[in-house]
Amino acid sequence: MSLTNKVALITGATKGIGKSIAQHLSAQGATVVLNYNHDTAAANSLLSNLPATATHLIQADVSSITACQSLINETIQKFSRIDILILNAGILPNKDLAGTTEEDFDRCFGVNVKGPYFLAQAAVPHMSAGGRVIFFSSSLTAASSVAPGYLLYLSTKGAIEQMTRVLAKDLGRRGITVNCVSPGPTGTELFYAGKSQAVVDTIASLTPANRIGRPEEIADVVGFLAGEGSAWVNGQNIRVNGGMA
Repeated sequence: MSLTNKVALITGATKGIGKSIAQHLSAQGATVVLNYNHDTAAANSLLSNLPATATHLIQADVSSITACQSLINETIQKFSRIDILILNAGILPNKDLAGTTEEDFDRCFGVNVKGPYFLAQAAVPHMSAGGRVIFFSSSLTAASSVAPGYLLYLSTKGAIEQMTRVLAKDLGRRGITVNCVSPGPTGTELFYAGKSQAVVDTIASLTPANRIGRPEEIADVVGFLAGEGSAWVNGQNIRVNGGMA
């Protein structure tokens, strides 16, 4: 198992793509620290299906710098180090320019940008050569056609892509790689919520394979970036979307 003896901290780890990442890395031998915010039932359900001796659950709202520091501190107290930092937690509000309030803006940037930024700041001093930092953006940052309601969300993801680019140069000098995964439409509960079959079919038609991606397919790419085989991959934004963009 390629990730044996590695400690991976995953934010937003108990649902959707984050859950698949946690399961995949655990199956590869990693010790996984699962961060979640609200849904305790989902968190405990995942926890019960992973190895008890190599799994730890931490509740934290990553939009809070204090909570970010506590999340890192608890991980270090429990496992002494962090080898893989996966910054998956995020929110996707449907907000165009006219419909965005200051509260919307602050909340979205708090979870999607401030959280990853300050988690990286707190975690990196505890990471050594061979460490991995993996951010999450969206393939919609490269799509030709984007609905107005993605304005706020994609503004945050533009920031993430620049964080990836600059940090890769900085941390690369210490042997820590920094990359970004940008999924396309992926079949999570959140994705399907409120969508008719006609809408799902239309979105699926945007890919050559005429289907929606699976969370496991995103997790496979994260697993590659987390492992030894990606040692020469740094500063990259990997779009996992089946050719949509």
